[in-house]
Amino acid sequence: MKDSRTRRRMNKRRRTSKTKKFFITSFIIMLVAAGTYAAYILYTANSIANKTYEEIDREKIPSHRTEKIKLKEDPVTILLIGLENQEGGKPRSDVLMLITINPKTKETYLVSIPRDTRTYIPELGKNDKITHSYYGGVSSTVGAVQELFDIPIDYYVTTNFQGFEDIVDSLNGITVDVPFTFKAQLTGSLAWKTYTEGEMELNGNEALAYVRMRKSDPRGDMGRNDRQKQVIKAIVDKGTSVGSITKVDDVLRDVGENVKTNLPTKDILSFVQLYNKMKSTEVQTLQLEGYDDYINSVYYFIPKEESIKNINTTLKAVLENDSTSSSIDTDEKNENVSIK
Repeated sequence: MKDSRTRRRMNKRRRTSKTKKFFITSFIIMLVAAGTYAAYILYTANSIANKTYEEIDREKIPSHRTEKIKLKEDPVTILLIGLENQEGGKPRSDVLMLITINPKTKETYLVSIPRDTRTYIPELGKNDKITHSYYGGVSSTVGAVQELFDIPIDYYVTTNFQGFEDIVDSLNGITVDVPFTFKAQLTGSLAWKTYTEGEMELNGNEALAYVRMRKSDPRGDMGRNDRQKQVIKAIVDKGTSVGSITKVDDVLRDVGENVKTNLPTKDILSFVQLYNKMKSTEVQTLQLEGYDDYINSVYYFIPKEESIKNINTTLKAVLENDSTSSSIDTDEKNENVSIK
């Protein structure tokens, strides 16, 4: 019985790891929206951009930071929420990634939170899987992450993963430098596509398979992560090019249909300026360490308190304009926090 559960957990983890890469598309979409916004405000009305804006209920989030954030100057946190829509059920926060950026120290940190992480959810008033936090809406999920790491969450971005292909196709495809030749199966048609080493033009469906592939990559997840970053850059570069101005309507329509955020329309230009300032900065990954456990026959990922504490220390240093070099000794990257 235990072996059967273990196999189920391993299979589920593999599915979850595949989902995580799609979650970065929420950030891709936001960057595309930001990159095209300067042209957009000269080209068309605000109606499409306004579809993405959705404020959170701050009264439901204890200790929520209310002071004005200057995106080009102040440290900022952005919570990326990938939603899984259950048939006949409530949506869940299937994937959660917290990005912390400090423009002054030029540091960017990313924390991926496993969906089965057991934590206290203020909105629900109990300990539960963090994936269930979205039962109370986006404010509930923001509150749960704040509760977990004890740091303020300034902005959120949600996506339902449906817009990735549309965004790439709206830009008439992207160009990537394929690191090695491999084959990957396309979604929908299930046809096999050969990716040849060197520059290739990819449509939305092909780009999706390109970032999904892992098994044929000799570097595994590391190689896949690099390809994801490569595609992000390709989309942003294409979206911010002068030649994409005429495609702004299509891109923003896809964004409006698939993304929600509390980043005000008037601040999106500041967001793209922040991106331009930070785009060459290496993103460092903080890993939440923990262990598997069953409580009342329900599986949970139990985060280690020391890991939570170390992540909190690192991110608070970033938010307080301090260098994080003193918060984590490079010779002491212990088992509770790993920086990649």
